[in-house]
Amino acid sequence: MRFRTKTVYLMSLKVSTRPRNMQPSTLSSLSLQLTIMDSSSQESVAILRYLCREHKADHWYPSDSKAQARVDEYLEWQHVNTRMQCAMFFQHKFLRPKMLGMPVNEKKVAEFQERMEIVLDQLETIWLKDHPFIAGDHVTIADLVAACELEQPSMAGYDVCKGRPNLTAWFKRVRDSFQPHYDEAHMMVYRVKDKFGGNPAKSNL
Repeated sequence: MRFRTKTVYLMSLKVSTRPRNMQPSTLSSLSLQLTIMDSSSQESVAILRYLCREHKADHWYPSDSKAQARVDEYLEWQHVNTRMQCAMFFQHKFLRPKMLGMPVNEKKVAEFQERMEIVLDQLETIWLKDHPFIAGDHVTIADLVAACELEQPSMAGYDVCKGRPNLTAWFKRVRDSFQPHYDEAHMMVYRVKDKFGGNPAKSNL
């Protein structure tokens, strides 16, 4: 990623974590906070937009109004779609049972899997129907945000690309576009997937 090749001096990262005995109600409180100058943001989309504007990264977040609107359309849509449904499936299928010692709630897993699969089919048949990337012919932060969310279900043993050729081809293009940093950023995802195979009953993290 080109962001990786630049030094940003006015930025500090602070990661907030919770103890392993955290309650389910606090599980969603995990946050990544970026402090910029005298203000702070805990929202990844706001952070990405800020970085693109400050560093004139037009290739990631176009300054052209129409092209930018297409990126923004996905970034707003994904909050209660890709982001929520992938995260909730992962939490109920793997994370909550593993971190909190809770039994898998199969009813909840089935509910969120159904919702997630609706989103995956929308990505396949709408967002990626006519273009190689979500917002058009070039990779943008919309693709980066989508890919990161779509990695989560793999840790719970679910292949989001199975039976979805457009999504499969898109995922490869996105990974290739961001290498070698994509694999580096997702190293923990790969480790969890390889170690547990989606089974929270295996040994501790």
